[in-house]
Amino acid sequence: MSGIHDYWLFLLTGVLLNLTPGQDTLFIIGRSLTGGLRAGIAAACGIAVGSLGHTLAAALGLSLLLATSLVAFTVVKLLGALYLLYLGTRLLFARSAPAAAAAAVSAATPRAAFLQGIFTNLLNPKVALFFLAFLPQFVAVHSEARTLALLSLGATFITTGLLWCLVLAFAAARLQQFFVRNPNLRTLIDRAVGALFIGLGVRLAVSR
Repeated sequence: MSGIHDYWLFLLTGVLLNLTPGQDTLFIIGRSLTGGLRAGIAAACGIAVGSLGHTLAAALGLSLLLATSLVAFTVVKLLGALYLLYLGTRLLFARSAPAAAAAAVSAATPRAAFLQGIFTNLLNPKVALFFLAFLPQFVAVHSEARTLALLSLGATFITTGLLWCLVLAFAAARLQQFFVRNPNLRTLIDRAVGALFIGLGVRLAVSR
């Protein structure tokens, strides 16, 4: 492939990295448990769109700003952390009555999950730095098609990641149906997912 070297090594490494649990993985599982399969798929697609944004930023050199500016990195990091804390707090303090279970499901609409997936991914500067550090390693230094090579590598990584995220969404959604049939347990999972999102937000806020 023009401008790319060791493509199969990149593909293998990318798949292994996608299989490693991270913030995006936990977010998709959480959204699938609270909103069902459609919300989980939407969240996975939103994260893919966010990753596309990071790929474009890396190809255009914008990610260098986050790598070289402490202020820019901190601002983006704190915005992402606050957003995750907001989502977690909403779930943690949602109504606990069994009658509220159906309302909680409808609240996590596919459209909302899609947008949340985009924002949680885009507002994580560590993802931006990952794309900036990982993709260029497989681009030929003297190639005249470096930008196209970066975009191709990014598209490959996003595709394999999306496929894995869809598997996670399907698996978690099967559990969601069980919780819908058991409202009291559904309240418990809402609280657990809310605490998970808050934990992710705190971890992002204190990351360096």
